Amino acid sequence: MISASAASASLSARLDLPLAVGPAISQMRGSMPTVLTLVAGNADALRSAAEAARLPIYDGRELGPTGVDYRLGGEPSDHREQVRKAFAELPVDWCLQPVEKRRKRLLVADMDSTIINVECLDELADFAGLKPQISAITERAMRGEIEFEGALRERVALLKALSADALQATYEARVRLNPGARTLVRTMAANGARCVLVSGGFSFFTSRVAEAAGFHADRANTLIEVDGRLTGAVGEPILGREAKLAALEQEAAALGIPVAETLAVGDGANDLAMIQAAGLGVAYRAKPIVAAQADAKIDHADLTALLYFQGYRAEDFVTG
Repeated sequence: MISASAASASLSARLDLPLAVGPAISQMRGSMPTVLTLVAGNADALRSAAEAARLPIYDGRELGPTGVDYRLGGEPSDHREQVRKAFAELPVDWCLQPVEKRRKRLLVADMDSTIINVECLDELADFAGLKPQISAITERAMRGEIEFEGALRERVALLKALSADALQATYEARVRLNPGARTLVRTMAANGARCVLVSGGFSFFTSRVAEAAGFHADRANTLIEVDGRLTGAVGEPILGREAKLAALEQEAAALGIPVAETLAVGDGANDLAMIQAAGLGVAYRAKPIVAAQADAKIDHADLTALLYFQGYRAEDFVTG
């Protein structure tokens, strides 16, 4: 590892970024210290991508085998376009943000296709022999092509008379935590952050996923059932895009913290409002409309990338 001043000079020379000199950066008048974090799916991919962009690992601060930080001068917006171009074709995820308050005190996460591997409603539909029809509606809603609330009502209506036993069967057979999810939640919780699962899906699943991953609380919609069968209706009001934003704001207010100290992650259009409002909004394997407007995106690494983005080192991760 080389000195902070040499590292920043090296970085500036390679990408023509404003020069920052390690410890002295906070004293630069009119300048906000900025950190660029690179995270990849494995150590070889990280090293190769960094070197391809002419930013060798030894120029930065290694966070772990798949994560590295580079300190920059100026503001994140000063560098975003150059960094985007530098890594556009490389298998690495990156995040540009102010150094100050990068470790967040509230995590609000979407569930389906973010914390877990599937869309629960689509998998539930498989038990009714309706997965192709319902998945098509889900895809359009997640891309922002149709309004979420109406799409949810339409999909649930198709499941009328399905046995409620299919809920447990779906959970046991199909639902798995995505790689890094449990480590992400347990590590943030162990360091004093509140972790909340907020889903446009259903409380049957969020309650179980929240417990499995270690979330403090969960918010979701309710499937209505009578005599052991779904009625085809969902409890009102429906938790959608605006309700997710409200959850972020309410949880932050309850903690007495500014929204700037929050982290939101999701993949679909109904996550976009909370992602845009959060101090750090991240798109995970996201639809284009979300990826284009998030502060950062995760396309290659697992969910522990969110820990690296906050400056956690691999040795700080809480696993198990």
